[in-house]
Amino acid sequence: MVIRIWCQCYILHNICNKRYKTLFDGFSGVLSENRCSMTYMYEYPEYLKIKLPKKTARRYPAYELYLYGEGSYAEENKNLLLTGIPVLFLPGNAGSYKQVRSLGSIALRKAEDVDFKYHFNFFSVNFNEELVALYGGSLQRQTKFVHECIKVILKLYRDQEFAPSSVAIVGHSMGGLVARALLTLKNFKPELINLLITQATPHIAPVMPLDRYLTDFYTAVNSHWILKAQDLRNLTTLSVAGGFRDYQVRSGLAFLPRLSQHDSALSVVSSAVPKAWASTDHLSIVWCKELILATIRAFFDLIDENTRQITEDPKKRMSVLNHHFVRHPAKMFEENPEAFTNLTGAFMWITVKGSKWTYSVYNDSDGKYFVFPLASHRKSYSHVYCENSMLVRKYFFNVWTKGYVYNDSSFFLFLFSFLFKVVMLKLLDYPSLSHIVIQVPPAVGNKYTLGCEFFKEDSRTVQLPVTHLFSFGLSSSKILLNSSGLLYNVQLQHFNQVRIKPSVYRLHIPWSYEDSITVAKVPSLAEVSAKLHIAQPHNDSSLPELIIYSSPDCQYEVILKTSLLQVLGQIVRFHAGAFPVYIVSNILLTYGGQLSTLRSTGNFSLELVRTAKPYKVEPLISIVVFLQGFNWFREIWESLSLPEVDAAVLSSQDAWFPLVSLILFLFGTGIAYWSGVFFSASLRLFSSLWLTLIRPTELQKDKLITPRRLCGMISLALVSWTTCGSFAVLIIYLQYLFKVLKCLTFSTQSPSNSKTLAEAVNSLKMHITILNLFTWIVLLNLPSLIYWLKNLRYNVRLDPDPCRSTAIILVCILEILMSSSTSEVKSSKLLKIAAKVPLPLSVAMLAFGRMHLYRVPHFVTFSLLLHVLCCFV
Repeated sequence: MVIRIWCQCYILHNICNKRYKTLFDGFSGVLSENRCSMTYMYEYPEYLKIKLPKKTARRYPAYELYLYGEGSYAEENKNLLLTGIPVLFLPGNAGSYKQVRSLGSIALRKAEDVDFKYHFNFFSVNFNEELVALYGGSLQRQTKFVHECIKVILKLYRDQEFAPSSVAIVGHSMGGLVARALLTLKNFKPELINLLITQATPHIAPVMPLDRYLTDFYTAVNSHWILKAQDLRNLTTLSVAGGFRDYQVRSGLAFLPRLSQHDSALSVVSSAVPKAWASTDHLSIVWCKELILATIRAFFDLIDENTRQITEDPKKRMSVLNHHFVRHPAKMFEENPEAFTNLTGAFMWITVKGSKWTYSVYNDSDGKYFVFPLASHRKSYSHVYCENSMLVRKYFFNVWTKGYVYNDSSFFLFLFSFLFKVVMLKLLDYPSLSHIVIQVPPAVGNKYTLGCEFFKEDSRTVQLPVTHLFSFGLSSSKILLNSSGLLYNVQLQHFNQVRIKPSVYRLHIPWSYEDSITVAKVPSLAEVSAKLHIAQPHNDSSLPELIIYSSPDCQYEVILKTSLLQVLGQIVRFHAGAFPVYIVSNILLTYGGQLSTLRSTGNFSLELVRTAKPYKVEPLISIVVFLQGFNWFREIWESLSLPEVDAAVLSSQDAWFPLVSLILFLFGTGIAYWSGVFFSASLRLFSSLWLTLIRPTELQKDKLITPRRLCGMISLALVSWTTCGSFAVLIIYLQYLFKVLKCLTFSTQSPSNSKTLAEAVNSLKMHITILNLFTWIVLLNLPSLIYWLKNLRYNVRLDPDPCRSTAIILVCILEILMSSSTSEVKSSKLLKIAAKVPLPLSVAMLAFGRMHLYRVPHFVTFSLLLHVLCCFV
């Protein structure tokens, strides 16, 4: 959805003259550049390795625990006589323990500002940069190691006066999930952690569910947090998502499960965090200065002065996190703010009686109090709104009643680091208030503008219907704002599914903390893309709002259109992880088509165009999803012990509709086609190189099963069982590749009238398709191979191994298939069955493999097994 806002002014007001570069976000449109500032260390960072108990070190040889330090602080801590507050950083997928340096360095500078009255000790775990987002076999091991680390850390403080009884945890990416998994351990005491902050952690589901260990781990963690939500109230959890710049983990996955949302859990998007207002990519979230500053300020505000540790009061912890990450009031956090305060200073008092007021200040050395009587405005207006721009020094917004002044700073919205502040009060909420007072401090060398107005809510709220998804940008909704007011609310009707650009524009999503801010020059044509991270809950009827902090001398025209490219971008963002399923499904359909026309086997590209039709697979899945809405069908389905259809799960999360599957299937067809073309061209290129190096020999017809082949099967089966299944799969793949190259070279050099050539060409086409299909199986199993290679020095055998049993079966199948030919299959009694099975397997793959990619090799293996049987029966 795109909103274009044309702002035409009669007097130019440059609210922000910063120029933003843009970068193309795939199909999603245009995003502003990374607004995050880099964090720098003032002294050389050092990482002190903590000695672990021998039993722990022996059990987890690849993992380590470090203490972060800089300069003299690092030297003082070498004897490990620690007196601070322990914080443990957990890196994520392929993450480094050194990523803690941004948090540790800024916390050290903050401690210096308070003369080390309070300070934090930042620890970090080295997980050997394991690919835990792709291989879930080590997640449980990491969780148990973190538990041991917490016990080691707390022992370092046991002789101190203010010894901590718990550890705060900051987890990046999968490190946040590991932290949550601590609560699932049988012998873990929940009181060992009272604060958990996660950065870009996919809490809902894995980004790429490549093995069952990964999905089982997610199920166990999320089920525990939902069922034991009441027992987790003492743990305060904050999840910060990166926003649309994070291409690796979409923000919808980073929201904590809805059923576990209670008064001690909070989920926000970085673009909605006060004083940051910036979307981050997956890595920059750990060093984004604006976010790190907010985190460290929150840490220091969480300190209990009596214990000198993080407070044990859950309500205070949530108050602090809300203060810094949800609605910053542009002042220091106060646990018990004073209800009354005195206005001091020899400032001039000025009474403002009008309904609209503006005041520009430049190099003014005298402070002023502006007083707004409310009695004359209550009958005509419902709200009062004030704003300033380019104000560098802080000012106070105060409400005056009965001779006292009530400081109501909690209504401040703090935008863009002192550039823009706003406050709005609903007069009916304060029936006893008599005056509003604005204190304007001296502005020596500074320039800023203040403005206030009283208005009626109905006059500033307009509703704009969202154009239909299938309008493809041909139709639009338009409104013209002619008033000279300072604020407008544009409510977007029917904008509630996962599918806006004024001077300062704020897109407010009422059901989640994912607001976004856009700053534009005046006059200008601004364009804002409106996309959701999570869909609107069914029990929520609120409307998203485009809040326009306008210039009173401007006229605004708001045009709303549906953007086809951005709709496609959202589909890719939400479902890119399912692409391998659709690609393999298309190749499997092509493979079945080649089996059915074995006497005149076409090449891969032609067969793909002929057989890969979405109407063959999609309607059946849609019918099943529809029927699962009925209890009787669901009972039958469960009685058959069938797993839930992935499309039904996604539909329950409001992240699915039938057109999505069609679009993904067409994407899969295109990728399968061009990857097939590239694969065939690459094979021919390598065969040409092979021909220049080695003189081709005539292919010898061999039996399907020979003693040599049996030895090969047994050897690779042993390799799979004793080392790594994906390693055995890679070896047999390379053998098959070598065989195909040899066949391709022979077919190029053989006489054209040879009968053997025709048979060889037909067999070669079938082998290329099988090899193309098998290539994706190798890619899906590659993460476990990488993990095994990285940990080979610690353990020769991968345990657990997600593809050990599948690898043994595939080794046996491919050893036979690589020596097979079409002539052996043509006369088989099972050929018709083998040719028809790929279609229902493709349907099953799309039904059960979208959210479980590790099931894809099982469907392919079954189809290839039938092919092998055709060689014998």
